[in-house]
Amino acid sequence: MEQFLHKAETLTEALPWIKQMWGKTVVIKYGGAAMTDPALRESVASDIVLMKLVGINPVIVHGGGPEISKYMERLDMPVEFYDGLRVTSDEAMEIVKMVLVGKVNKELVASINTHGRLAVGIAGDDANLIKATQKSERLGRVGEVTDIDTTVVHKLIEDGFIPVIATVAAGDDGGSFNINADLVAGELAAALDADKVIFLTDVDGLYADFDDKTSLISTLALGDAEEMIVADLLASGMIPKVGACVHALRGGVWRAHILNGTVSHSLLLEVFTDQGVGTMLVHPDDHRITGAEFEEVTTSGATVAVVNGISSRGVS
Repeated sequence: MEQFLHKAETLTEALPWIKQMWGKTVVIKYGGAAMTDPALRESVASDIVLMKLVGINPVIVHGGGPEISKYMERLDMPVEFYDGLRVTSDEAMEIVKMVLVGKVNKELVASINTHGRLAVGIAGDDANLIKATQKSERLGRVGEVTDIDTTVVHKLIEDGFIPVIATVAAGDDGGSFNINADLVAGELAAALDADKVIFLTDVDGLYADFDDKTSLISTLALGDAEEMIVADLLASGMIPKVGACVHALRGGVWRAHILNGTVSHSLLLEVFTDQGVGTMLVHPDDHRITGAEFEEVTTSGATVAVVNGISSRGVS
């Protein structure tokens, strides 16, 4: 009986969060080991389906860097990165599209659709959803987003589907561009007026000191996140994610989350429990955090706002 009571308490805890999030759009950037490990992929897919069935509108954005590199190596094509971005020749762009749109996207859609007629896969160059221009000649077919037209995404949501978006963009020259998936997620969340954007990665969240695993930041104010970027306090892998979080919040998104996608059901733990997991970045006008005690922590000149206690994720 105790075990059943615990389950009932968990469901009761989720109720106010379900009420708060009903009808809201949540953009989920899907990547890392959670994408490549079949068991983790199924776990994430089931979390996404549950979110949909309780009234949330999830929108999935994905890349597929490891898969792209694997196929390029099979074809004896050079795998090169510059400033953290893949150098993408015209030939490499063909592989990027083949892998992202033809393989990774379809696998994610299939995982979700084992639960029903729920997901539709599209690429960013479908219906000119994402328009881009060349970032630099050095990088080749790597693009910077110039415009997002959310018409096709809104249509899919209105028809009850979960959009699953491969981060390939349309160029004015008629070709396609490879776009960083973190940046696309932030841009798309702002364009969709999403309530929140969630980044699934392979670490537990953002640390004040990455080498000190007790320094995980639970909640971070937007201004403090910007200070960390300016002060160069972020690990290289976190720079695009935190930058995308900042862009989304500046674009009107209320909350941005960085979670460990290798933790089973981390999505549900973050969205539907009081304490949550990972790191939450908060828009300055979001007053839904109640009863929180903010503690100022200074690290190498940057001030980080950390919220302590279960009440930090309370529902107003």
